[in-house]
Amino acid sequence: MSTSTVHLQRREEIAHGTVAFHFDQPSGFSFRPGQAIDLILPDPAVTGTEGARHAFSIVSAPHEGELVVATRMRDSGFKNALARLAIGGPAEIEGPFGSLTLHNKLARAAVFVAGGIGITPFMSMLRHAAHTALQQRLVLLYSNRRPEDSAFLAELQRLEGDNPNFRLVATMTRMAESRMPWTGATGQVDAALVRRIASELPDPIFYVAGPPAMVGALRDTLERAGIDGDDIRSEEFYGY
Repeated sequence: MSTSTVHLQRREEIAHGTVAFHFDQPSGFSFRPGQAIDLILPDPAVTGTEGARHAFSIVSAPHEGELVVATRMRDSGFKNALARLAIGGPAEIEGPFGSLTLHNKLARAAVFVAGGIGITPFMSMLRHAAHTALQQRLVLLYSNRRPEDSAFLAELQRLEGDNPNFRLVATMTRMAESRMPWTGATGQVDAALVRRIASELPDPIFYVAGPPAMVGALRDTLERAGIDGDDIRSEEFYGY
């Protein structure tokens, strides 16, 4: 894989404690929605160690002309260095890589299942689908603790309104701790919900992304719902 230099253009908080970092896209760099890059920082505090490198799914879609990654801002060497990166400051990227990309057969629906920051690869897919007017049924099951923790929620609601082939099913698990109103679903993504969604779709393929423990739990939920393991594709995020 090739390495390219990028520069930070801006940062924005997209949910409580979650920040998106916008970098310029190098000339000639191309990727498929759902793929990832390694971001390598020049900060002396992490340079020369494994802590200087972190894999991120690309949030932006190929047509947008920038590379966007998003992460929860925890107290780690890499994330502290990322927070210190000045606007206009350089970093290196390596990639793209990853196979969590949308299947080609349009007659088969896709169901994305995400918890928290696991939404990132699906944002690229959904933005690309809207841009290309993709004629494929897409459903996102998106679980968060509270609305204020839900990255890209407002954008996802807009995408649902704009794309008749996309349905958002967002659910909150800790509304008692929220200060924001929510009239949507509450509770976990469970087997009953998965069975109901699957019954409404043409031969769906399921995609799961998130931290390893969450991915494992969601795969178990899908299998309890009767989803064939061959119809489940997953990717685990470490250190998000």
